[in-house]
Amino acid sequence: MTRREDSDFDHFKALLLEQKARLEKELEGVDEETRELDEAADTADDTGDVSVLDAQNAVDQTQIRRIRAELDEVEAALKRIEEGTYGICEKIGKPIPVERLEANPAARTLVETE
Repeated sequence: MTRREDSDFDHFKALLLEQKARLEKELEGVDEETRELDEAADTADDTGDVSVLDAQNAVDQTQIRRIRAELDEVEAALKRIEEGTYGICEKIGKPIPVERLEANPAARTLVETE
């Protein structure tokens, strides 16, 4: 894989770090909500209430998986910056347009290869 020299990697690193911080905060909030739901379900007397709490917990678990997947992508992009492979399509080895990286700093591929 070639190394890209035409981009401001500090700019993209800053974008990725901002995204990482936002996702970590979001994950913390959903984790807290999940803990509260678990506690409420443990003390609920009504089976209907427990069902509602369990349903909300399932939604939260889905959110947690999505957030963690996004965090994994952001961390992988930060690693690519450190390795010098950031901004290169992982499928065909061509540079990813800067506009795509601005829209999705964690992009791994060109749009047409997805």
